[in-house]
Amino acid sequence: MAAPMLRWVGRGRRWTFARVDGGSCHRRGAPTGSTSNRIRGQSSVAQQPLYTTQKPRKGEHKWAAVVGLEIHAQISSNSKLFSGSQVRFSAPPNSLVSFFDASLPGTLPVLNRRCVEAAVMTGLALNCHINKKSLFDRKHYFYADLPAGYQITQQRLPIAVNGSLTYGVCAGKKQRQVIPKTVRIKQIQLEQDSGKSLHDDLRSQTLIDLNRAEGQLRVDANISVHHPGEPLGVRTEVKNLNSIRFLAKAIDYEIQRQIDELENGGEILNETRSFHHQLGCTMSMRDKEGKQDYRFMPEPNLPPLVLYDATSLPAGADPQQVINVDQIRETLPELPRVTRERLVQEYGMLLEHSFTLLNEVGLLEFFQNVIKETRAEPKKVTSWVLNTFLGYLKQQNLAVSESPVTPSALAELLDLLDSRTISSAAAKQVFEELWKREGKTPGQIVSEKQLELMEDRGLLEQLCHSVMEAHPQVVTISGRGKGQSHLQSQPQDTPKSLAITLCGSPEALPKNDWPSFIYNSLIVIFLVKVMDLKEGNPRAINKLIGLVRKATQSRADPAMIKEILEKKLSL
Repeated sequence: MAAPMLRWVGRGRRWTFARVDGGSCHRRGAPTGSTSNRIRGQSSVAQQPLYTTQKPRKGEHKWAAVVGLEIHAQISSNSKLFSGSQVRFSAPPNSLVSFFDASLPGTLPVLNRRCVEAAVMTGLALNCHINKKSLFDRKHYFYADLPAGYQITQQRLPIAVNGSLTYGVCAGKKQRQVIPKTVRIKQIQLEQDSGKSLHDDLRSQTLIDLNRAEGQLRVDANISVHHPGEPLGVRTEVKNLNSIRFLAKAIDYEIQRQIDELENGGEILNETRSFHHQLGCTMSMRDKEGKQDYRFMPEPNLPPLVLYDATSLPAGADPQQVINVDQIRETLPELPRVTRERLVQEYGMLLEHSFTLLNEVGLLEFFQNVIKETRAEPKKVTSWVLNTFLGYLKQQNLAVSESPVTPSALAELLDLLDSRTISSAAAKQVFEELWKREGKTPGQIVSEKQLELMEDRGLLEQLCHSVMEAHPQVVTISGRGKGQSHLQSQPQDTPKSLAITLCGSPEALPKNDWPSFIYNSLIVIFLVKVMDLKEGNPRAINKLIGLVRKATQSRADPAMIKEILEKKLSL
């Protein structure tokens, strides 16, 4: 009990629904990042209305859903909000309880400085107005895990108000388009945490642990539906959701349940519900028709909480006795939204790439370390980190911290590629070798496997000439056969020589019926002719480039090969 909690209260965010012939469909954007960070104290968050622009078709009944979230976040502090008792996860029950936590007569609350600083920092991060003067109140209600009979909170004048949080919603066919959305924060308040009730059904008893309550995050969702333009509907509250996934499922289910209930002639009760994660549905706990009177009153044992900034700070004030909002603002780390904007502007990356870098734990730090150590262009680094590096991690279900490839190794590899020491194909071979955890550097792997880029132009010209002579006219046939064989055929009635690569046996090839064989065997055919090359056929040139690169084991630069081939073909 008395663990510090931040409580974020939020207004309703709106979803729009369309109902057709008894069926329903609903649309809801999926946030790319987490809803909140936890802090030890209590807080509540309100969300901005969101409207869809889709017009209902004839016969449809349009619904709008309003969702408000109250998020309880544990503050990361060493002691509780109003007592010196330690806060330690999984401590033995009632082992961290002071006289104040047990509500013994004569004990008084002492406000935790660290918790106030954390609340101010949270308010600044969420673009809130920080009240220089805030008040504490008593919220009266009886419950076994609240021995004092009241909870200390900030009902009338909380520490921060009127904030906002901007996040991105993935859209588009491949979820690559990021649409920015903004949610409004009504207020952030410091609030005493209650104890924890442990129900023993076997012995029909309830045990109380006054160390502190629940885990690091708890969300209550208030949900209602209505027709646009009409008054808001009756809301229900789904209590104690402890994960983002369960929160989303509970909201989706409750919205659809209310729509079904209303369209079948029923009514929505103002009640408290719980979410059963195994069944995936909400269930009624108790009704709220008789509104509970919490009898809020000012907390007589705590004076108003007064904060200062650089302009209002008293001269000669002891820094340990006052809290300077501007000083806390200076220590605020770079926020995700600012980081994304910086990545886009500084490195020219796409917005969706910036989201990926921030959403994968440790990936942004890995990317920035590679950038610091390599001469390669940022776009090339982005491509290698998000495609090659992240792809390998996902294939083997590894975290960034578990990667066998260090930022220094990847930076060295990109330097070899940037200096044209190796080709792109060779770079992928080197990366695959690095992933084997053999302790070799990219330079050692290139040297051992002789993957250096072939820069001898004279030798490349000879190879290009040999390939062109060997393939005056090439027909490459790819089929489903298991083996491969080559057949050189020069029919008397065909003036062109053919080099045919077959999948299967040469004997199976019809001798006098070439067209029927080609069309009936459902085989993809690529014709590469020197004549096509001279006419500038890009597919033909690409085919010859591939043949030359194969002859050099991918050690030749494709651009140089193309230059040589085009020069020879122009003669």
